[in-house]
Amino acid sequence: QVQLAESGGGLVQAGGSLRLSCAASGRTFSSYAMAWFRQAPGKEREFVAAISWRGGSTYYADSVKGRSTISRDNAKNTVYLQMNSLKPEDTAVYYCAASSFVDTVVVASSPGRYAYWGQGTQVTVSS
Repeated sequence: QVQLAESGGGLVQAGGSLRLSCAASGRTFSSYAMAWFRQAPGKEREFVAAISWRGGSTYYADSVKGRSTISRDNAKNTVYLQMNSLKPEDTAVYYCAASSFVDTVVVASSPGRYAYWGQGTQVTVSS
């Protein structure tokens, strides 16, 4: 079992930056691939970024590529999402998720691959 708790969301102006954190409980955090998804009102949950269990591979949605960086610190059981040059269309609830294995962006972007989810943190970008 893995329990996930996101933090770091908030209100920011367009062009600003935020760093989201996801703290995981459980001794097996380092064995899970981790990801960030987001869901805006009235829209489906969409993939943002993912990272392999050791951090050697990362995957990004085209919508955030070049503006966001996913990273992890297995010693701290935490995964991060640094978001820069934020746009109003980035406004959403951001969720972190854990999967036993992802090896391609197609696999990483599928919500069904993730067994554990956090409660989400709201990110609002004003224009």
